[in-house]
Amino acid sequence: MRSLILLACLMSSAAAEPPVRALIFSGRNNHDWRTTTPYLKKLLLDSGRFDVRVEEEPAGASARTLAAYDVLVLDYNGPRWGETTEQAVETFVRSGKGLVAVHGASYAFGTMELLGDRHRRTGLFEKPWPAYSRMVGGHWSAEEPKSGHGQRHVFPVKFVDRQHPIVAGLGETLLASDELYHNMRMEPDVHVLATAYDAPERGGTGRDEPLLWTVRFGEGRVFQTALGHDVAAMTEPAFALPFVRGAEWAATGTVTRPAKAPAGPRLLVVTGGHEYETSFYSLFTGYSWTHAVSNEAAFKKDIRPDYDVLVLYDLEQDLSENARKNLREFVEGGRGLVVLHHAIADYTAWPWWYREVVGGKYLLKAEEGLPASTYKHDQELIVRPVAQHPVVAGIGEFHLVDETYKGMWISPAVQVLLKTDHPTSDGPVAWISPYTKSRVVFIQLGHDHAAHQHPTYRALVANAITWAARTPQ
Repeated sequence: MRSLILLACLMSSAAAEPPVRALIFSGRNNHDWRTTTPYLKKLLLDSGRFDVRVEEEPAGASARTLAAYDVLVLDYNGPRWGETTEQAVETFVRSGKGLVAVHGASYAFGTMELLGDRHRRTGLFEKPWPAYSRMVGGHWSAEEPKSGHGQRHVFPVKFVDRQHPIVAGLGETLLASDELYHNMRMEPDVHVLATAYDAPERGGTGRDEPLLWTVRFGEGRVFQTALGHDVAAMTEPAFALPFVRGAEWAATGTVTRPAKAPAGPRLLVVTGGHEYETSFYSLFTGYSWTHAVSNEAAFKKDIRPDYDVLVLYDLEQDLSENARKNLREFVEGGRGLVVLHHAIADYTAWPWWYREVVGGKYLLKAEEGLPASTYKHDQELIVRPVAQHPVVAGIGEFHLVDETYKGMWISPAVQVLLKTDHPTSDGPVAWISPYTKSRVVFIQLGHDHAAHQHPTYRALVANAITWAARTPQ
């Protein structure tokens, strides 16, 4: 997995500056705006600098609508908005406000009107809005050489003006995994900030193509990024960092956000031995994380130098002596451990593991006079916090559908954080282990997408990772 998914965890300094008010125009696109727009909003909010609203029906917005905002972000490619809204946007930018155009917004409003019948049938491309092309600074063209892109791939984005506030401090290059637009028509007064080489073997032009630029429109500042095809592309540093910094620059003329995201905890996420939905991966957006598909792959070497937190979502019983040694040294060395859902059934014949470290286990079979544990899918739960602890900070009572476990062995020494009264559950569904050499959290919830995509569950896992990453006192 990529280890440089940066911007989602970018936090602001403690400066008491007023928030920049941003409005995102969305609702139509030939890209998946239903996922990209919320992610753009998240990037801005997570920076700590912005207050953000979204408008999914921009047609009809007026000068009065825009008056409260400092910057307009366009994640839009669809029908024209009409004279009132278009004039309001032009006036908004000309008067000194900011505009940010993202990816497909570069060929909105008729700039591709000659590309063919397929595009005409979509209704996306109508009579051009001439001022729009001048305003955003660069746009697609159907005339030869036609605008387009080659195969999506990973490529370095090179900063050609490293002194500009948007990209200052970002270094010489950052990686993108994206479409690389080429043969765009650039306005004469565009100031290019970054380019990328468009490799012929990938369907490219064999030239450096502009990808990030600024332009002045009246008194206003405009930043455009040709990157950002989908959320996966937006998580890359070449998109995320310049986007947030570019939005601040467009709004204010200055940039206060750091050039790099603070170093977050390095995660090793272990799966294997149990099927699961890929929605599980979304829990780690914004983290530097590596995926191990088995315990032997995870613990084949000493992992202490490489990771701060171990996240287990596997279900394994066997572990070689070498792997067992490396796992034990990681935990005894004070690194963090987050055990999720079915990983409570790991290593049930290893007393040190389940008694001392995890503080519980799921009994795969009857043993020591105890019956085998049971599970039940698709149970409607009400979960409530029963302790004050950083892992449940901001977590109130919540409702979700998930799998329950009953008949587990739970150490009387654990600190229970969350409980449910559901009859198919033991009650405790999250706890802190009594283990003193490491910070260990168990969360029994998390069977499938219903949990993985639940905002409270996501916040709970994030809290657990943050707390576990801190060295025990």
